[in-house]
Order: sequence, then structure tokens, then C-alpha cells
Amino acid sequence: MNRVVVTGLGAVTPVGNSVPAMWESLVRGVHGIGPVTRFDCADHKVKLAAEVKGFDPLGCMDRSEVRRNDLYAQYAMAAACEAAEDSGIQGHVEPERFGVYFGSGTGGMATLAEEQTRLLAAGPRRVSPFFVPMMISNIAAGNIAIRFGAHGPCLSVVTACATGSTAVGEALRAIRHGYADVILAGGAEASIVPLAMAGFANMMALSLSRDPDAASLPFDRRRGGFVMGEGAGALVLEEYGHAIRRGAKIYAEVCGYGSTCDAHHVTAPDPTGESSARALRDALGEAGAPGDGVIYLNAHGTGTPLNDVSETRSIKRAMGFEIGRTAVSSTKSMTGHMLGAAGAVEAIVSILALKTGVIPPTVGLDEPDPACDLDYVPKTARKADVGLALSVSLGFGGHNACLAFRRGE
Repeated sequence: MNRVVVTGLGAVTPVGNSVPAMWESLVRGVHGIGPVTRFDCADHKVKLAAEVKGFDPLGCMDRSEVRRNDLYAQYAMAAACEAAEDSGIQGHVEPERFGVYFGSGTGGMATLAEEQTRLLAAGPRRVSPFFVPMMISNIAAGNIAIRFGAHGPCLSVVTACATGSTAVGEALRAIRHGYADVILAGGAEASIVPLAMAGFANMMALSLSRDPDAASLPFDRRRGGFVMGEGAGALVLEEYGHAIRRGAKIYAEVCGYGSTCDAHHVTAPDPTGESSARALRDALGEAGAPGDGVIYLNAHGTGTPLNDVSETRSIKRAMGFEIGRTAVSSTKSMTGHMLGAAGAVEAIVSILALKTGVIPPTVGLDEPDPACDLDYVPKTARKADVGLALSVSLGFGGHNACLAFRRGE
């Protein structure tokens, strides 16, 4: 099978609209949570979100494109353009060997809500002719393929909050087995809209905290739900020989992927953590011996009462005797939960921890839950010789995905 490496990174997040800006914030322990500004939430139970700030889509689209694209697709394009430029891939891959695997948990949620309001207020003739292509969740992948002339496989993944990780993992498999030389993979989300916020709040998934510093609290006994985030993450995955021949810089090797399902409940994780542990074990099995150094695991770590306990059990089951040198953190404590974008962004975080030797913290972890008793790198970043990095994503419906990375050679 072909080896697969990462040669480009791109991100739009609540803590920075580029990979360098995001990484600087995460290492400093800066969170992006604050009062909702997108709409009047006086009648909503939830008052806080992790919004993207200062985003200018004109950096990657012209004005007509912006008007014809939902915000989630704008985020996706911005992250994809950064990753492609970072990799220098354009002009160095045959179009038929260039693919796009890009997903979203909810797609054009804002567009859907806006057009439904227009339909009810003004009738069917007033619904935008751009409604469908703006709303569908595959259009980000399609737009990226059009932008870069990628005529290879184009897949839009939807596995809820595991979407970004699944997209990267499936891209890994496609390149390993020779279906493409390069795939631009990732996920995007923009669901900080009244409809989505009300839905998540009414199912008791969101934090009701009014304090931005004590809202997203993974593994803390005070946790009460996740904070809605948004943005996009993009990675250029490339066949190793192809990358070497063109002299590309290599961030890391993608060395493992596990994908399983709890088959337990539509929203709640399996409390035993067995299926998510199997996804972790499968990724570790593909990666091979962990080698020397610290194992860094970027946890799903949502800050919901059920997730954090079951995920702790899962990590213990999977890591076994290696648990003593496994450092775990949840960067959702800073970014909030970016839903379909989370896995892609957290894969980037895991790669940067591996490359820089700095593990970002779980901020706000002041009162550890006794049932969550791992090394969660509380409050401040930690320098470490990271030999293997793992990124775990878990989604509604029981979707589990785990990615494994080693240093690039």
C-alpha cells in the first residue's frame, strides 16, 4: 500500500482564521467563546457560542461567489485555499489524480432557515433559485473541486461530529489503494443560527453557562454541555513518493485510521466505550509500534456529562499499558464544538503538536471529574517529545473515527 503524508494545512476557527493564528491562540490557552452576536438570543436558553471573528470571504471568493454560497461553504473554501497554497500543489498533480473529500454535518443551515422564512412570508415564487446549491452539504466539496480543477474522486462525507475525521480517513484509504495521488480533505460548519441553537439546546446538549470562561469544560465536574462552534479545517493528503518527487514539505505521515459505530443510541454514546475504543485500536494497529516519546491524543472531549466519562473509558480500553505516557487534551475547551469541522481542525492540531513538540491544553479544567482521571494537560500548554499523535471524533448516531499521525520523513 502507498504511504500517505500531509503537505498542506488550512483553517478558519473561532480562535484564528489561519493555521498560524489558530495555533498561537491554542498554545497560549486562548478561547474563542463569547456572547452570541449573529442574532438576538433574548428568548434562547443558550447565550454563548464560539463564533468565527473577522472573517472576510473576499480573500478567497469574488462578490458574486459570496452571494451564491452559504457561510459554511465560504469557510470551506477559505480553509481549502490556505491548505492548497501551503502545499504548493497546484500545477504539480494530474487533474484526474487530484480528489476532494470534504464534508459538513448540517450543510447550509443558515440558507435553509432563511429560505423557509421567505417561503412563509412571501410565497414559493420568492424562494431563491440558488437555494438548493447553497443548502446541500456536498456543495463545499464540489466548489473546491471546481476551484482547483480536481477531476479525481470527489466525496462529501456526513458522519455528524465525526465528519472531518472520516473525510481525512477515507481520503487516506483512497490514496493508499491508488485511487488518487492527492486529496484535499476536511470539513466545514456554520450552524450558529437560531434554528440550530434552539434544537441543540432543547435536546439538552448545550452549555447554559453565562460565563465564557466556564462554558466549555471538558472533563471537569462542572461541565454541562458543549458550546457551539463553527469554521473549517482542510488538509492536503499526498502519496509519499509524489510528495518527495516534487520536493514538498511534509508535516506528518498519516499512519492509521479506525472507523466504527456504537450502534447504541441516536445521540448518547455507548457508556462502555467499547466501539470507540475499537476505532482507536484499529488506528493504533495500522500505525504499528508507538515507538519512543509521548503519545498525544486529541480527545473528542465535548464537555457533555455522558461523552467525557465514556470517552475516558474508551481511551483506557484502547491504550492499555501505554496509558501512562499518553497525554490527552480537548481543544474544544477553546474552539467550542465545530461539529462537522471539528475532526479536520483537531487533526491539524494533532499534527502541529507532533511537529512542534507542544501539546495544547484543556483550558478551564479546574475541578477534575473523578470519573475522568487521565492526564488531560490542564490549563496550560506542555512541551513534550511527541512520537505519535492521535485524534478522536465521535458523532451522533454512534459514528467513531480515529486518525493516527507520525512525524514526516
